[in-house]
Amino acid sequence: MNSYVNVPVAPAAKDARRTERIKLYGPDAFEGMRRAGALTAACLDGVADLVRPGLPLSEINTFVLDFASAHDAKPATLGYKGYEYACCTSVNHVVCHGFPNEKRLRDGDIVNVDVTLICDGWYGDSSRMYTAGKPKRAAERLIQIAHQAMMRGIEVVRPGARLGDIGHAIESYAQSQRCSVVKDFCGHGIGQVFHDSPNILNFGKANEGLELRKGMIFTVEPMINLGRGDVKVLADDWTAVTRDKSLSAQFEHSIGVTATGFEIFTSSTKGLQTPGVQIISSTE
Repeated sequence: MNSYVNVPVAPAAKDARRTERIKLYGPDAFEGMRRAGALTAACLDGVADLVRPGLPLSEINTFVLDFASAHDAKPATLGYKGYEYACCTSVNHVVCHGFPNEKRLRDGDIVNVDVTLICDGWYGDSSRMYTAGKPKRAAERLIQIAHQAMMRGIEVVRPGARLGDIGHAIESYAQSQRCSVVKDFCGHGIGQVFHDSPNILNFGKANEGLELRKGMIFTVEPMINLGRGDVKVLADDWTAVTRDKSLSAQFEHSIGVTATGFEIFTSSTKGLQTPGVQIISSTE
């Protein structure tokens, strides 16, 4: 059973690890997450200048490595459970955890780039969709829906709300747009640990689940498919793809629960949430 614990910020955080206790952080932790989130967002802003037809995905990996090094940060995925890259690049029907290898983007491809940078011990975790050239209308619409689904989930966050409210907001919107939610993967607690409690499901029932409290920090990261929500993991034990080969799109923000609602740590200061695609307003 989950329980809550107030967490004082320790510079070394030697005992930082995932537990079943939900960590409640104070102002110093929120400031640390702002720094880490802003750095990750700036890195993803830089990726926007790279994505184009013909680009080898490995160049995105190199950019993330160089960006992290230049800012005294470390990519959290590099070496994580044997993963060999500084980011994940998931193209078209790849749902998540795609390798940034020598594969080249083609005109019309859509790609999710997922980056987590460790800054002064804090993890900033975010992902965005990018387009290589001109995407087809169905792909563009999917990107809009995925972003809107994430924002619908974030916008219900406040003290006293329930985890089920987040999943319900995401799933009900995606289904209203005749799309499917991937249920095999979810958001997670974050802070001085990469993947912490609680799990943030992208489906659920309103008014059910763990109560949200001020000081919680976690990611919201729905994966939305044009076809069915079924996925499979390839033989490399990382790359997840849609079983029906339909397109998939994902967005992710790291957020904190405040006294009155939420704070997004990983927003783009340049407005580059999705380069090349006009995002519909979350109020529409």
